[in-house]
Amino acid sequence: MSKKSMYNLFLVGLVLLVYLSVTFGLYIYQRSLLYHPIENNYYGDKMTVEVKKVKISTEDNIELLAWYHKKDIKRFKTILYLHGNAGSLENRIHKINHFNNIDINFLLLAWRGFSNNPGKPTEQGLYIDARSAVKWLINEGVKEENIIIYGESLGTGVATEIAQNKKFAGVILESPFTSVADAAKIYYPYLPVDLLIKDRYDSLKKIKNINTPILVMHGKKDDVVPFTMGMELFEKANKPKFS
Repeated sequence: MSKKSMYNLFLVGLVLLVYLSVTFGLYIYQRSLLYHPIENNYYGDKMTVEVKKVKISTEDNIELLAWYHKKDIKRFKTILYLHGNAGSLENRIHKINHFNNIDINFLLLAWRGFSNNPGKPTEQGLYIDARSAVKWLINEGVKEENIIIYGESLGTGVATEIAQNKKFAGVILESPFTSVADAAKIYYPYLPVDLLIKDRYDSLKKIKNINTPILVMHGKKDDVVPFTMGMELFEKANKPKFS
């Protein structure tokens, strides 16, 4: 074998080694890339809506912090707000302040591993968290048919999971994605994402099982989740649907 051939073979081996190292690293640390509990997106927002801090126990014995605002659970609908993949409950103050202007009750849930909650976030773990929040509301006297599931970003993946074949009052999806795998392919087109991904949140497959009114909200300037994903989910959603 010539020196040139050996050199080319060495380069191929080096590139392959780097590729495998990057792939292995992303596989091992992918949840650190997906979940960002200590990231702060908003600062200094003053809360203008009154909330009560409550603890919600999950079936796997984790206590979760949540903010509860109750006006009248018999007269008004109740929103279960499922937040995105980054930040604490405080990062949503600028949103929930607007709920003060409408006749609505709400429960803003913090995921496991977020807002100083114990546990580590995973797809199945977040599903447990959300279903535990629904159970908590029902135990508080809120009827399932009076609950609106509101998912924000990553929370839309949880919302579509728990809303399947249920009789909720409605579902709101803000900046939804078709699946985490689809989103990851945009950022890592050179990797075999379908083989590597652990937490899939496959909303596109599940949205057909939602038979309650659904509102899809997505901005065309969204630089994290493509607007086309929101459109694709909207097209697959059952009627009545709104955008």
